[in-house]
Amino acid sequence: MVMADIRITVLRRTFNEDAAEQYGPGFHGPCEMLHDGQVFIVDGRSLAMPEGFCSWAWAAIHTYVVTLARGGNFVSSKPGKTVTCCTDGYRPVIFAVERVDD
Repeated sequence: MVMADIRITVLRRTFNEDAAEQYGPGFHGPCEMLHDGQVFIVDGRSLAMPEGFCSWAWAAIHTYVVTLARGGNFVSSKPGKTVTCCTDGYRPVIFAVERVDD
């Protein structure tokens, strides 16, 4: 079974200001834990969450990471790649997830 390393790149941090004002507990901007352009590498053998990565975002994108690490692809994406996001409705972060080819 293929167990490739995976590169996760933070493409964009967003902020739904109207929702945050109406429903949120006082958020005033995009996610502060991650930064646009930040890159994380996931070891394909362990598939462990990279150090410094948000555990909520990891829970949201883990399935994509595992699928690509094991050689799978997604119909709506180029082979070995996809774009996905965390599930924070106030401050979603958009990620590129890519299989690292040796």
